[in-house]
Amino acid sequence: MEYDVHDELLSFMSSGIYRFSGSNVVFVDPVRVLSNSYSRFRINSAGYYSRFFGVPSKGNDGNSVDSSSSMKNKKRKRNSQSLNEREKSAENRHQNARPFLVSAYESFQRATDLLHFLPSLLKEDDSMPDKCDTELNFIELGSLWQAPLYEISLSLPMENIPAEGGSQPSCCEGRAVPVFNNLIRNQSSYDLEADFLNRQYILPGKCRFFMSDLRRVHDLIPAQPDYGYNLIIIDPPWENGSVYQKAVYPTLPNRYLLYLPIKQLAHIDGALVVLWITNREKLRAFVEDELFPAWGVADISEFFWLKVKPDGSLIGELDLFHHRPYECLLLGYINAKNVNSEKIPKNKVIVSIPGSHSRKPPLGRLLSEYVPGPKPARCIDLFARELVAGWTSWGNEPLHFQDSKYFLQRGSTISDTDA
Repeated sequence: MEYDVHDELLSFMSSGIYRFSGSNVVFVDPVRVLSNSYSRFRINSAGYYSRFFGVPSKGNDGNSVDSSSSMKNKKRKRNSQSLNEREKSAENRHQNARPFLVSAYESFQRATDLLHFLPSLLKEDDSMPDKCDTELNFIELGSLWQAPLYEISLSLPMENIPAEGGSQPSCCEGRAVPVFNNLIRNQSSYDLEADFLNRQYILPGKCRFFMSDLRRVHDLIPAQPDYGYNLIIIDPPWENGSVYQKAVYPTLPNRYLLYLPIKQLAHIDGALVVLWITNREKLRAFVEDELFPAWGVADISEFFWLKVKPDGSLIGELDLFHHRPYECLLLGYINAKNVNSEKIPKNKVIVSIPGSHSRKPPLGRLLSEYVPGPKPARCIDLFARELVAGWTSWGNEPLHFQDSKYFLQRGSTISDTDA
């Protein structure tokens, strides 16, 4: 048994995914997973885990979920008798999910080799260039009148110049292209460097991105249905009071999501649709009753993202009514007539340390076995995190999706007339 655990940790060191035998639980280190997308560069862990970087780990005391979610904050917990009908539905949903979350956390805490390794995930790599103090706000830049004039400079490999060893070009040439409302491609299998407003970005091989608002979303529809997408990941900027108060990013009214052309984006042989959703019962009802039926998504399954600290404890008490230490993602199929509806497991739990602004963990490798249609699969990520300054382009994750990946700028808003 000890050998199996040790072997799993060795696999995690290279893949960034730790699988717990006999369960629907995995631990993910986004830094390692994303770094595997690059041929010459790596994600800076200090930048990704900036919310925890510099905070010393106190070590895991082995407490269970029940003890870590003690009654220290009784006054912050809601009395069931004071809940309205929607809040009662949300609490019932939480109670149904709780056994899976408790079991997942207990499995996580039994992996002592992984727990001892967690603090090292946050160690800074001295070989990495310094990250810029300020990040560009692409949402604000895209709304300026100068937006059509902004260009990004790509260092493209020169043609007919063989690379030493055949893996990396020896010479490159620069080409400036519009950064907004323009499909930007890296069709090579190696990293492509780019400069924008004196900041450097790295695009992984076989990657594309498209920064625009929803008025241009139909530009992403493939010309032929047999060239559609097999995996569609959607992380909407849901209306959220906390996000609004902190001005993290603009939010989008729920009804505008009904206009996303998900059916037209899906491959004719089937697509797996993955939707990140908050714990608000109003949103859940909207998705189940209106959004998924409008998109034609069926055979729904639910996954959970359980957030932990570098010391292995939960980022918050499990049973607090607000600010639960987990988020949900709903998965379903479009056009997948020949796909077994039991293919997607139920109540799978993804455990990870959240990055800045709770960046979602990369999903490609975890979901590849459930994706219908031809292989290699094609992936599109709507409302992906915008690019940030430094030596990364956050969220780029080609992995098993070797053809392309688009980015639709997160947080863009439109008016009634635009819809």
